Amino acid sequence: MGVYNVHERLLAAKESEVGALLDTLSSSGDKLWPHHRWPAMEFDGPLATGATGGHGPVRYTVAAYVRSTWVRFAFSGPRGFHGFHEYAVLPVDEEHTLLRHTLAMNTRGPARLTWPLAWRPLHDACLEDSLDRAELACTGTVAHPAHRGLYVQLLRSLAH
Repeated sequence: MGVYNVHERLLAAKESEVGALLDTLSSSGDKLWPHHRWPAMEFDGPLATGATGGHGPVRYTVAAYVRSTWVRFAFSGPRGFHGFHEYAVLPVDEEHTLLRHTLAMNTRGPARLTWPLAWRPLHDACLEDSLDRAELACTGTVAHPAHRGLYVQLLRSLAH
């Protein structure tokens, strides 16, 4: 099954401000990944091409990294995930920047069922939390905070 999943947020911030958030990923001062609510993004070293790690049971390698602009992660787990996810910092004008997260993969085997039933709702909730963190860091507020539905809350409780 082919999966193409995009989350994006238009931020009232300069490209350099949003790019700086991207560069904090997996560091002790991470301002983008929602590690306060989800498993932390961790690697075997600093954010750099070739670093391996992931968050929780989702494993990946940093396939490419352009500082303050773009980072792509190639999946190595869970089993049946074949593809990547990435963050991109896209300038709109002098005072606005689009932060986009894209997941593109093919699922095989059990992942053909686990992606739509469990992983996708968890992924969507986690990414919206990440975009909330970006908005908060850039503007000091979140206009429309992400809401986790009952199904996501149930899945999270089953995972703990």
